[in-house]
Amino acid sequence: MKPQFWQIVRFGLVGVANTATFYLIYLALHPFLPYFAAFTIAFLLSMVGSFFLHTHFTYRTRPTWKKFLLFPLPNITNYLVQSTGVVALVRWVHLDSKIAPLVAALVAIPVTFVLSKIVLTGRARTPAPAGPHGSAGVDQLDAVAVPVEVVDK
Repeated sequence: MKPQFWQIVRFGLVGVANTATFYLIYLALHPFLPYFAAFTIAFLLSMVGSFFLHTHFTYRTRPTWKKFLLFPLPNITNYLVQSTGVVALVRWVHLDSKIAPLVAALVAIPVTFVLSKIVLTGRARTPAPAGPHGSAGVDQLDAVAVPVEVVDK
């Protein structure tokens, strides 16, 4: 399988772990705070864990203060998409406020993947290797540096 496929799988696994952490914090705070305040606090706390999981596991890069300070940028977009979704789902669709954050999170996944990749690795895409005629072909998702063994047939 392609290395970028496994990077997306790792991103998804971290996303599941992060969503579970977020949701448990949200449910713990929900009885004591308005749902939106509980959502915001849970989001911020789970974002710290997400940073370390993504640097070490997903993108296999070294965590730095610069990356940590930039990591909120993709998460701000994620937060805006999810919080708008939560409010819309609760107010207009009348979805239970305990379920709405999970539904809203699904919409933000692709945006978060691309933006966090840019922040944590410095790139989102890389050209495909040149073909027999020198053409780079279609851009594809960049992968973690993986040694490639060339086998001559």
